[in-house]
Amino acid sequence: MSYEMIALLMFTSMMLSMLTGQRIFAAIGFVGVVAAAFLWGNGGFELGFSAGMKLMKWYALLTLPMFIFMGYMLSESGIAEDLYRAFHVWFGGLRGGLALGTIGLMVVISAMNGLSVAGMAIGATIALPELLRRGYDKIMVSGVVQAGSSLGILVPPSVVMVLYGMIARQPVGQLWLAGVFPGLLLAVLFAIYVVIRCWINPALGPALTKEERDMPMIEKLKLLQAGILPFLIFFLMMGLFVLGVTSLVESSAVGALGALFATWIKGRLTRTLWNRVLEQTLGISCMFMWIILAALCFGAVFDGLGAVKAIEKLLVGDMGLSPWQILILMQVSFLVMGAFLDDTAMLVIVAPLYIPLVGKLGFDLIWYGVLYTITCQIAYMTPPFGYNLFLMRAMAPPEISLLDIYRSIVPFVLIMMLGMVIIMAFPEIALWLPQHVYVRG
Repeated sequence: MSYEMIALLMFTSMMLSMLTGQRIFAAIGFVGVVAAAFLWGNGGFELGFSAGMKLMKWYALLTLPMFIFMGYMLSESGIAEDLYRAFHVWFGGLRGGLALGTIGLMVVISAMNGLSVAGMAIGATIALPELLRRGYDKIMVSGVVQAGSSLGILVPPSVVMVLYGMIARQPVGQLWLAGVFPGLLLAVLFAIYVVIRCWINPALGPALTKEERDMPMIEKLKLLQAGILPFLIFFLMMGLFVLGVTSLVESSAVGALGALFATWIKGRLTRTLWNRVLEQTLGISCMFMWIILAALCFGAVFDGLGAVKAIEKLLVGDMGLSPWQILILMQVSFLVMGAFLDDTAMLVIVAPLYIPLVGKLGFDLIWYGVLYTITCQIAYMTPPFGYNLFLMRAMAPPEISLLDIYRSIVPFVLIMMLGMVIIMAFPEIALWLPQHVYVRG
């Protein structure tokens, strides 16, 4: 059997294993280890062990539990709820102002957490009921919460980018910096859409009445104090890292300690909260570590078979496709897979194929990491198995139906696709900041 046929058999076996309902890491790791044993005998079983040792030696892996802990500590302690009150007052006088405030809240939560789930939980439980009570269109605001929470995997400190950086062997710090402007670009595009919709039809997002907005300026300024601690933590953490004072791991420790200190300052650090945050941090961290371990094992076998070179020969040599045509096909395949798989599954499945091929085609892997992450955002919101769709269905008020949730994501998915096209056409949006910071450093 040719190496190409073995690679195809491995890929098919992995997909069939995942259809059985097994956990992603188990299906992928099992196929990798069994294939290695058949190819190289008893020594092939050591491949999984070697992948485990490689994982344990990755110093940057320490950032993963630190940032997850920071995000859960800030969200579970109620600091995000205080922030929303400030956005509520300052933006409520505009048409669609509370929806704009919700987008702003999602950006802040993204900068505190690095995961989509925290932003979704806060948006669905805090912002959404208030928006509905104020007469906002339920379809529009459902889309705002889902799209805004998806920014958590693009804006630093993105946990998904940590996963991509480890598998693609790219600096996580540069990936984070590359996600700053694309994340802000998408947030601005979301805001522009809301403003235009509410300008055309004011009933979709009515402004607060003058009586509700009639608050002394001193009181409004006091509300802004809710954002001091989260912003201070974020800028201290990222500022020290960008200036070269701390390493990536040290910055993650600064963020975790800062979140703990902020919760204590607020008087909300209890034993129950502490235990709940630690349990959530441990669960998410272990999940990511198992997935990385399985990906390393499978990728080592897949790459050793020369599968990447075979695919490159097929696409470039036999089919005569240009590098850009191949890249677009990759993104389309991500969008299709995203309707059925989550972000980590997509990355693990195609990483052994796509990432080396992208490098061989002459594209920047930091820039491609941003494109991949945006595609993951879209995958979070596309039926039938979009992660955010199920989260929204579980947490949304009863008056929002599943059909409403599906309808709500259409314009925001199109906006994300537009943002991805803009970044593909102008790579400097993603690459300018990491290049500027690291060259200066």
